[in-house]
Amino acid sequence: MWRGDSAVSDGMKAGIDLEGGYYDAGDNVKFGFPLAFTTTMLAWGVAEFGELMPPDELRNAEVAVRWATDYLLKTISHPGLIFVQVGDPINDHNCWERPEDMDTARTVYNVSAERPGSEVAGETAAALAAASMVFRETDPEYADMLMAGARKAFNFADTYKGAYSDDPGLKAGDELLWGAAWLRRASEEDTYLEYIQNNGKTLGAEESINEFGWDNKHAGLNVLVSKEFMEGQVLSLESYKGSADSFMCTLVPESTSSHIQYTPGGLIYKPGGSNMQHVTSISFLLLTYAKYLSQSSMTVNCGNITVGPTALISQAKKQVDYLLGDNPMNMSYMVGYGTRYPQRIHHRGSSLPSFSIHPQPIVCKDGSDYYRSPDPNPNPHIGAIVGGPGDDDVYEDDRADFRKSEPTTYINAPLVGVLGYFVANPWLR
Repeated sequence: MWRGDSAVSDGMKAGIDLEGGYYDAGDNVKFGFPLAFTTTMLAWGVAEFGELMPPDELRNAEVAVRWATDYLLKTISHPGLIFVQVGDPINDHNCWERPEDMDTARTVYNVSAERPGSEVAGETAAALAAASMVFRETDPEYADMLMAGARKAFNFADTYKGAYSDDPGLKAGDELLWGAAWLRRASEEDTYLEYIQNNGKTLGAEESINEFGWDNKHAGLNVLVSKEFMEGQVLSLESYKGSADSFMCTLVPESTSSHIQYTPGGLIYKPGGSNMQHVTSISFLLLTYAKYLSQSSMTVNCGNITVGPTALISQAKKQVDYLLGDNPMNMSYMVGYGTRYPQRIHHRGSSLPSFSIHPQPIVCKDGSDYYRSPDPNPNPHIGAIVGGPGDDDVYEDDRADFRKSEPTTYINAPLVGVLGYFVANPWLR
């Protein structure tokens, strides 16, 4: 085992316990926004496909969800504040050191009435609400605690509207609707349905944005909300199915719709780095929407063709097959899977010698030689999925190229449910 305890005193200087949670990538910062999305996707995977998972793997997924939600509950425990980040990213990214050796400032960041953060608060609400479904039968008391936290986070997001991020391209409306949608799904309370109905247009539900990831929920929101319409309960939500249908059509090469970009080898590709996050999250939506369509005996009209659940499942399978090695590089992009996979991932703990081999501290710049080394990482990060190849299907296995070689929690999280589905349906593999 090459990892040990780290950041056990996080939040102490600010007078709050923020131990726990996840570093979202190959650095040592806890970013609350992608951490919450990771949690939502793990929980959604269990909610949709948990019954298909082998019992031991279902337990592993539940443990991973609880580790995240225990931390998220801490972030909302202080009245009037939500803690959204631990660690100074500039100082942290200037060092290459094991998390156990961290000597950079563990600065704590929060949002408040004066400094709102509806996007991270809304995603926190979604994560806690979705996770409550994971534990509703096995630990109802904990599920109730999560739902109470979800309501608290959502009320904060809705009362103090505004974006935490300084990126003008990020808006918070989709996270408000996303949080409300998950509270509706988990609680079945009409209050949250009415919120979606009354605020959808104002908060951008009608915007045609074919994106889904930690910083944009539109496509996922449409899939999630359309479930109620397809079940025949709420006709006012029909537009969400229309938007979800339109998104699905962009993923079907045979349709006349404008398509998202694919590499020559067939991988979904969006510029900007960490591309596998789009591959795994969209694959999850394909399978989930296929499930909803199948349950309601509906199809998708893509103009020149009608698309059913089988076609969507096939598209998801192509993406997963590519990720696991059926690609021009003949490389699996999951560390430890297959005979050829990334050896030099952009991850501090994986690339530096473990404490069992090198018990002396390796501080800040002392790790630079390991960062620049052409040698494979000494500690294989089994199961981690890297950002993946470029738009030409080429992957150089270069530790310094973080856009391609860095693993993230929000790449892995959506794939848990996807793999659960395919493991249970071996005739599709």
